[in-house]
Amino acid sequence: MESEKRISVIGVVVFDREKAAEKVNSILSQYAHLIVGRMGIPYRERGISVIALIVDATTDELGALTGKLGKITGVKVKSAVTV
Repeated sequence: MESEKRISVIGVVVFDREKAAEKVNSILSQYAHLIVGRMGIPYRERGISVIALIVDATTDELGALTGKLGKITGVKVKSAVTV
């Protein structure tokens, strides 16, 4: 039985852009079929980048995406799933 897809919001904070950006973008490309929208904001005053993602995915797909992103050194990830 396939899990039901849900709309979720993922917040990604990149603390070390030079080291992490390529890995983050590579993973996001792998999961592009799930991404409905993406907004990236460089927060220069703090030396970080913030990415907001809207995804339409099963909980398994969401977990795989956030898990891969969260394993990157210098990256923090949080997600919120709709009911």
